Amino acid sequence: MLRSNLNHAGVKEVFDIFNMLLDVEDAFRSMKSELGLRPIHHQIEYRCDGHLFITVLAYHILQSIRLKLKAHGITHSWATIRQTLSTHYRVTTSMKRSDGKVIYIRKTAKPEECHTRIYNALGLPARPGKTSKTIL
Repeated sequence: MLRSNLNHAGVKEVFDIFNMLLDVEDAFRSMKSELGLRPIHHQIEYRCDGHLFITVLAYHILQSIRLKLKAHGITHSWATIRQTLSTHYRVTTSMKRSDGKVIYIRKTAKPEECHTRIYNALGLPARPGKTSKTIL
C-alpha cells in the first residue's frame, strides 16, 4: 500500500513516481559506495559542496547511460549493468625472451553477447583499448 498526499494524481501516476524514487535511491546508493562518496567526512563547506557536485554529476552521467540503454530495450538496474560489464577484462600476458627481456602484451578479451549488446546500445567499441606490446 502506498500513501501519498497527491490528491490530484491517479493511481498509476503515484505508482510511477514511487518507482522513480526507488530507482533514484538505488542509483545514489550504488554510486556512493562505488565512487567512495560515502561516508562524508568533510567539515569545510566548499568541500561538502564539491562532494555534492560530483555526486550529482555522476548521477546525471549514470542516467544518460541508462536512457540510451533503455532506448535499446535494456532496462536492467545499474547494479546489474555494472556487474555484467565487470566480467569483461583486459588481459596482460608476459613472456621472457632468451636475452632476458620481458615482453608484455595487453589486450581486451573477446566480449560475450551480453557485453556486446550493452556496448552497441551505447555506441562503444566492443573491444575498448588497443593491443599494446611493451618490451622491458
